Amino acid sequence: MRAEVLKGHLDGLLLAALETGPQHGYAIIEVLRTRTQGSLDLPTGTVYPALHRLERSGLIRSSWLHDTPRPRRVYRLTAAGRRALGESRAIWAEFSTAVTAVLGDRPWSARG
Repeated sequence: MRAEVLKGHLDGLLLAALETGPQHGYAIIEVLRTRTQGSLDLPTGTVYPALHRLERSGLIRSSWLHDTPRPRRVYRLTAAGRRALGESRAIWAEFSTAVTAVLGDRPWSARG
């Protein structure tokens, strides 16, 4: 999938990946890859800057796990992040409905 398709939707995708509970960065990438059957295989260079931006904006919080062989930073949704996820879903529903109405597989007629 082309990167420009994700513009404006990456934050919502990352928040949705964290909805079920805390995840480290590579696990978030895997959640997106698995849920989309490989269509979204995002590079770390896209995901980690976005996670840091979401954390600065207060939508997620991170902490370090030290009970693994290698310490991992895990991310979790905040209350503000859950609200933002709801807003992202509403925006996506409206947007996808509008785009489907235009690009859907039904032929369009100028006669109405």
